[in-house]
Amino acid sequence: MASGELLGKVTHFYDKINVAVIRLDRTVKAGESVHFLGRNTDFQQAIDSMQVEHQAVTEGAPGTEVAVKVLQRVHAGDSVYRLNG
Repeated sequence: MASGELLGKVTHFYDKINVAVIRLDRTVKAGESVHFLGRNTDFQQAIDSMQVEHQAVTEGAPGTEVAVKVLQRVHAGDSVYRLNG
């Protein structure tokens, strides 16, 4: 069970470099803690860095896709929540 607000969904995972692509429904900023949740996914981590079109950014806007380094495997369709607090 996730706590917090839904930020978006994973659209792709690059397993060789452990990077998730997330389609954002809400703004997200580097340094925020998020919760990846899906049928086979359930972990929390801080967003240390994000990229949009291979450029480092500190914030992702709704409607865009951001690439985020992840600690564990994620799957397309997994939900990403912002953790409260």
